[in-house]
Amino acid sequence: MRPFDVEAPVFWVGAVTLALLFVWLLWIVLAGLRVWVLGNGRLVSTRLGKWAVVTGATDGIGKAYAEELARRGFAVMLISRSQEKLDDVSRSLESQYKVETRTIAVDFASADIYPTIEKGLAGLEIGILVNNVGISYPYPEYFLNIPNLNNFVNTVINVNITSVCQMTRLVLPKMVERSKGVILNISSASGMYPVPLLTIYSATKAFVDYFSRGVHAEYKSKGIIVQSVLPFFVATKMTKIRKPTLDKPTPERYVSAQLNTVGLQSQTNGYFPHAVMGWFTTILVPVNVVIYFAMQMHKAQRAGYLRRRKQC
Repeated sequence: MRPFDVEAPVFWVGAVTLALLFVWLLWIVLAGLRVWVLGNGRLVSTRLGKWAVVTGATDGIGKAYAEELARRGFAVMLISRSQEKLDDVSRSLESQYKVETRTIAVDFASADIYPTIEKGLAGLEIGILVNNVGISYPYPEYFLNIPNLNNFVNTVINVNITSVCQMTRLVLPKMVERSKGVILNISSASGMYPVPLLTIYSATKAFVDYFSRGVHAEYKSKGIIVQSVLPFFVATKMTKIRKPTLDKPTPERYVSAQLNTVGLQSQTNGYFPHAVMGWFTTILVPVNVVIYFAMQMHKAQRAGYLRRRKQC
């Protein structure tokens, strides 16, 4: 076989490969522009229904969702543990945005609260549900060393998993009847891969992600959007981050960006810098490397916490 007989097929294989790579990169750029520049901000409006329901609504991301949805004209049902805090947020929303609010004070650590919530939601035309309530570790810790482990396991599962399933069970049927509605389930970037020393939290957030994408596939033909939201660090009380930065935004900035992705992504990091971080840690970096560095970071945080506690 003469040399050119081999070179021609190799040339065309290389040319086709480069062309496909170019098309793939172009598609990624255009998709990114559609989500992060153009967005879909008008979708989340009272055309979905009069009421927005937000769990964990008195602090951080949940409070930011309540405020942003009230700004868009939704009447807001606030659900959280402290009636005092609920009343404060309720008064603020009614004063600032002139919308109707209602409150339900329940502790999501308990599994017997859902008849109370169902009664409170009866008769409401719910356009959007934000399953935001969540709980994490007080500090990174090895599984068997977690204080009061049995109660902690039950609490984290009830708050992070049971709440999402049960609230979806209560709200979804009426959405299906009306063929419209949005459910936002706030997972975490910790649910994208195992996170040592936050293992239970990470695993529950992985459940939220899988549950959300599964239910979305089941009900999108009915006009329902169920979105899995996986933020990295946001400057909230739970993360103990006081000073926001570009990659650690305020809850308000995060929520504003995230709502623009509704209807465009069934799974989203919600905020462009977080999307870049998510792409890097899931596509470019092997998962074992991510697990290793998470382990080292949390071991250092654990040691610092235990050292400070011993000094007290």
